[in-house]
Amino acid sequence: MTRRVSDNVGDASSSARQRDVRYARAPGRLGYRLLWVLVLFIAADAIWIVANNPNFEWQVVVQWFTEASVIRGLGVTLGLTVISMVLGVALGLLLAVARLSNHGLLRGVAGLYIWFFRGTPLLVQLIFWYNLSTLFPHVTLGFPLVGPVYASWNTNDLITPLTAAIAGLALNEAAYMAEIIRAGLLSVDAGQVETTQAFGMSRARALRRIIITQAMRSIIPPTGNQLISTIKATSLVSVIAMGDLLYSVQSVYNRTFEVVPMLIVAVIWYLIITTVLNVAQSAIERYYARGTRRNETITRRRAPQDPAVSQLAPGDKS
Repeated sequence: MTRRVSDNVGDASSSARQRDVRYARAPGRLGYRLLWVLVLFIAADAIWIVANNPNFEWQVVVQWFTEASVIRGLGVTLGLTVISMVLGVALGLLLAVARLSNHGLLRGVAGLYIWFFRGTPLLVQLIFWYNLSTLFPHVTLGFPLVGPVYASWNTNDLITPLTAAIAGLALNEAAYMAEIIRAGLLSVDAGQVETTQAFGMSRARALRRIIITQAMRSIIPPTGNQLISTIKATSLVSVIAMGDLLYSVQSVYNRTFEVVPMLIVAVIWYLIITTVLNVAQSAIERYYARGTRRNETITRRRAPQDPAVSQLAPGDKS
């Protein structure tokens, strides 16, 4: 009987010892290191093969990487991205608020907009805007159906490759940003909204001062992904003769027939841009997640100790 009690106490002590972090040991790292060596070996072999393959024509890549026409195309790509994102976020915020509105008309119009622009390919939208003059040769300003016409413009003068690209990218971007922002607004605790109402805040002020600020933690990550997608989507404007980065390298290899190296030039520039944006996105996410990380740290520090460990851990004199 005494031996059985002693065995039970010994088992309990052994179990507590296993749970005590003071006796934790890191698992063996030999397999992990071997895996690293294998991955590095495969990566080095791939880099060596690509670097020494003459068909890539790396000398041509170096020659055209910073050429003036390529840099101009890069500037057009960045400009289109910034303009379309700013317009898309602004319009997307209005659509998201309309989708969450109590008015059925606003919800219906916003839902119809999002349904149409998310349901049709961006390439089709760009081509449609570029060929708008075939449907509407003139754009007029006046009262619908009846009434005087105050101004009229030739559609070909208004819809240039630049305006067609901005319209297509911005309107398509707004549909996706509307859903991203709406999801972020819905992630805010309903108690926050009730608190703003208790303090007598208007809906617009509460949205601007309280709700959007807290929703940013949920909005930033998908917005960063959407921005990167928009940068790559700007390559589609080359089909409407817009001089972006892809169009610039296409113009070169149409003359020189150096297709692969010129495409590599475009790929490297796209990778550089997306890498910089990934770093910026990570910094912004850390900024808006400061309160969450602080609360998690405080919670871990205040976590109660396991009673079994505190009673049976070695060195306990009680």
